[in-house]
Amino acid sequence: MLAFDLGASNGRLMLCSHDGERIRLQELHRFPNHAINVCGHYYWDILRIFQEMKEGIRKSIQAGHHDVSSLAVDTWGVDFGLLSSSGELLGNPYSYRDSQTSDGMEALNKIVTNTELFHRSGVEPAVINTIYQLYAIKQRQPEILDQAETLLLTPNLVSYFFSGVKANEFTISSTTSLMNYKNGDWDDELMELLKLPSSIMAPIVKPGTILGPTLDSINKELEMDPIEVVAVAGHDTASALAALPIKDENAVFMSCGTWILIGTQVKEPIVTEESLDWGFTNEGTIDGEYRLLKNNMGLWLIQQCKLMWSREDQQTTYEEDNQLVRDAKPFKSFINPDDPSFFHPENMLKEIQNFVEKSGQQSLETKGEFLRCILESLALKYRWVIDRLEHLTGKPINTIHMGGGGIKNEWLCQFTANATNRKVITGPVEASSIGNAIGQFIALGEIKDLKEAREVVGRSFQTKEYEPQNQKEWQDAYERFVKFVK
Repeated sequence: MLAFDLGASNGRLMLCSHDGERIRLQELHRFPNHAINVCGHYYWDILRIFQEMKEGIRKSIQAGHHDVSSLAVDTWGVDFGLLSSSGELLGNPYSYRDSQTSDGMEALNKIVTNTELFHRSGVEPAVINTIYQLYAIKQRQPEILDQAETLLLTPNLVSYFFSGVKANEFTISSTTSLMNYKNGDWDDELMELLKLPSSIMAPIVKPGTILGPTLDSINKELEMDPIEVVAVAGHDTASALAALPIKDENAVFMSCGTWILIGTQVKEPIVTEESLDWGFTNEGTIDGEYRLLKNNMGLWLIQQCKLMWSREDQQTTYEEDNQLVRDAKPFKSFINPDDPSFFHPENMLKEIQNFVEKSGQQSLETKGEFLRCILESLALKYRWVIDRLEHLTGKPINTIHMGGGGIKNEWLCQFTANATNRKVITGPVEASSIGNAIGQFIALGEIKDLKEAREVVGRSFQTKEYEPQNQKEWQDAYERFVKFVK
């Protein structure tokens, strides 16, 4: 199987195989990805992304992999592309970081309140959500919606480029605020109220739906035989959750990368006043249930700090960062990682220093102090989230499963165990790609179901455990930290 895992900072193609006992991965292609600022708006260069994906397939063929059965795509949530009646793309898709979404949110909330939206969709009303993006386009560029016949969410847009089939998969559709969780379909009544064209929403299909073979044009260009295109759990967090070898149904999962999504699986969405006030959301899983989770700032903070240091020709290696954190004074100052000032700043270092100084804390002086402040603050915020998950579900949470590229930062993993006073189990790193492959294996009958898949993952990939340390110091730190969280 070919698993395309597209993130907001890079994309990768993994060749995945299953021999009946274990899953094996081989990275074939990796490329950078970032939103592009054009005339004050942020877009995804979706055609370059698609070209890189085709280049990955070309590399696979050149490496002698001629017996590939299928391919599938998972990506970040909420973003989408619009197609004309002739099936052509109507411009580059906007990035969720584009400023138009805040205008869309303000205008829409005059018609439908956040509370009503939450009770219809189960999704936290966040400025990045599809509903606000679409409403902003309606306000700013109504002619675009007049021309549009189909809306496809990002993984399904790319799957359409490969297969020519228009469909939106369940897990990615559940991120939009436009799907009514009670019937698992688009909320036509809501869209009519907002005067949005519900006819453009491509039908929702279950994870594991085989869309069809690759287009003749693709086969000719790449000189390959047709392979099946599968709509797996298109939201990367849903795929990542599928790949975590979870045995305790009350465990918490953390999908760790630029963002860190923290949640637990539930049969039905938890849609209460508390879950709304605390910023939780309910999104689909590969097996048709829901993830009660919260979107949290992740390693974006460190990525942006390192970007500023690189511009000043002060790059540091991963090993140097580890030593800097080790040498820095613990618990000097904290930030609220999810403060709006950190969402898309021109200079992350300045914004962090501003937060620290305005809140009456000690200024940060060294790279190590910046890194340690970020990592400690992230871990303490994750305790805040997990304590509330425990309250909302009414079940004790003893174990945290962390997957994704962020687990390479061992300080983050250990600090999370310390801050939450819970055991942390990490692995696998490429959780989204593995979950993508699992969706394909199940769709094609190679693996029976999710339970069997997780057993296979447990045999196939190493995990690492972190036990809590220094509990008194971390409890004292948490009591200082919580005053910064609204």
